[in-house]
Amino acid sequence: MSDALHLPGLGPEAPAPPAVDGRRAAREPAPPVPVAIAADEPFTVEVTRSARRKRTVGAQLHGDVLRVTVPSWMSRAEVEMWTEKMAASFRRKLSAGRIDLTDRSTTLARRYQLPRPRDIRWADDMTTRWGSCTTTTGHIRISTRLAAFPDWVIDYVIVHELAHLEVAGHGPDFWRLAHRYPKAERAIGYLIAKAADGEDDGASA
Repeated sequence: MSDALHLPGLGPEAPAPPAVDGRRAAREPAPPVPVAIAADEPFTVEVTRSARRKRTVGAQLHGDVLRVTVPSWMSRAEVEMWTEKMAASFRRKLSAGRIDLTDRSTTLARRYQLPRPRDIRWADDMTTRWGSCTTTTGHIRISTRLAAFPDWVIDYVIVHELAHLEVAGHGPDFWRLAHRYPKAERAIGYLIAKAADGEDDGASA
């Protein structure tokens, strides 16, 4: 199985890469960049410098090996930063795979007497919200950034979005529905703490 993700490189103020003899670079592949990997990492990370890459970082997951390709001019600190960004993204994807959102939302909707969504799925591109609900279509999206959080936190966000299927705003009627989930206040506190720790950009549901 192969999965790919591309993130932008540094901003316009970044120094231009040094001149490279393309013919020589083609004959001499860059040596892999050493990167510290946690013992419990779900995959091995291989980092390679590439003269062909100018301003982007690429990553592909091949089996249990995450192959990250960076521009040849990047400093070691920049390489480590982008490698961790890529690894974090793929960790979330793997964590998301353990939860069937359709089954989980059906169970929670039945348990707390809330509407069922027409469709619910993980969203990799949701960076400023924990979840979203489109009331006109009944579609719910849950950020993959939640995938590594405790199940009771994920359940709260699902219940939060299910409640929006009945009440669009965040008024008293909505919160009465959302607080049918017993750990609502605890989950809200957990999410606020995560945002304060800088793990996320102040995301909200």
